[in-house]
Amino acid sequence: MKRGGSPLLRKNRMRHARWLSILIVAALGAAFSWPPTKDIEGDSSWQCTVKSVHDGDSMRVQCPGSRGSVRLRMHQIDAPELEQAYGRQARDRLRALCPTGTKAHIRVHGTDQYDRLLGDVRCGDKDVNREMVVSGAAWAYDRHLTDPSLLDAQKNARRQRRGLWAARNAEPPWEWRRQQRRD
Repeated sequence: MKRGGSPLLRKNRMRHARWLSILIVAALGAAFSWPPTKDIEGDSSWQCTVKSVHDGDSMRVQCPGSRGSVRLRMHQIDAPELEQAYGRQARDRLRALCPTGTKAHIRVHGTDQYDRLLGDVRCGDKDVNREMVVSGAAWAYDRHLTDPSLLDAQKNARRQRRGLWAARNAEPPWEWRRQQRRD
């Protein structure tokens, strides 16, 4: 018998080696691309690409090392829900600040209860979280506030009746959501 065994045995070894290499490549691919949010949390800032804007305080971004897009919730702000007064305008304002395809520099603050990335966003030279409050498109979310100057920006927007503050009875989104849960 030749060295290495019969032709059938060699063929089986080759088949097994091929499957083993496919499994190794698949495992390495998964290890370097999943889960995106846990990898992103380890570093404090990332350069990502805006894929879509859902509403005035959340978007999907494509970040290095992630297989697909990542859900991002903007830190320290809360914008009206789409069904709420000024909700669509807030979404449109965020879309204008961070159009699809633009680079977004994200300073990561962890994840929220829905496993969305929490972050401060810069698109171009704009501090987007701050700009949303300054323009009256979002509230400073005092429940999660780490930058008290956002409250001053909100007071100024309210005094100048910008954005959602043009209405005298602007309802905070957290109160609107609570009411929706009761109904």
